[in-house]
Amino acid sequence: MYRLVDTHAHLDEVPDVDAMVDEAREAGVMAVVAVGSGRESNARTLEIAQEYRGCVYPALGLHPWELGSLGAAGVDADLRFVDENITSAVAAGEIGLDYDKRVLKLASKELQKEVLVQLLGIARRHRKPVIIHSRYAWKDALQAVRDAGIEKAVFHWFTGFSSVLREIIEHGYFISATPATEYHEEHRRAVKEAPLHRLLLETDCPVTYGREHRYRSRPADVVRDLKAVSQLKGVDEATVANETTRNAVGFFSLDLAF
Repeated sequence: MYRLVDTHAHLDEVPDVDAMVDEAREAGVMAVVAVGSGRESNARTLEIAQEYRGCVYPALGLHPWELGSLGAAGVDADLRFVDENITSAVAAGEIGLDYDKRVLKLASKELQKEVLVQLLGIARRHRKPVIIHSRYAWKDALQAVRDAGIEKAVFHWFTGFSSVLREIIEHGYFISATPATEYHEEHRRAVKEAPLHRLLLETDCPVTYGREHRYRSRPADVVRDLKAVSQLKGVDEATVANETTRNAVGFFSLDLAF
């Protein structure tokens, strides 16, 4: 059994946190970074982290998907919540940009960028790393992170161009591998191209994965990431486990002995 970290899980969206945390621990998961996506999500994430101190670590964010349902006052309130509570978190996340046409119908690129700039400003002021969502917006998301002067960033579930990935790595940022590493070609290419010292593991639980056999992910499924990354890179599982866990502990400044 290896010691692993799930660096991105939406525990506020799962019905039985107790069962998932117990299962994860049995699978060797020593820590889970629980990410928030809005005010209620952030509040619940903080509660879960308090209940599972030493195992669950909170990140607070405002997901671009949430912006379409918020007016200006709602956005301001969500930003204020993050700013007032970020010292209790290990990162700002999930934040970012999403240029999928379904999202753009609800939240324009301009609005998404404005909100992201404010969130990145909060992260920088409090010296917190950021967890970036960048679907179809890879270059703009990277540019925003760079312009904000962010020192630590992870581009989660990265499927973007190799040219953008090279820039991410050159600037000392990370990408994360999900269970989609088992089958998703763009994600597999990115994970294969990223050096191990710039890679984290995550599940994005409770996202559903698979093609022929679909399953709803849980933090314990980070073990699937480990195996898929090991096979894809031709590196033994122990090395992948040690490197990615060390990366996670350092990136999030987790109070774990490793």
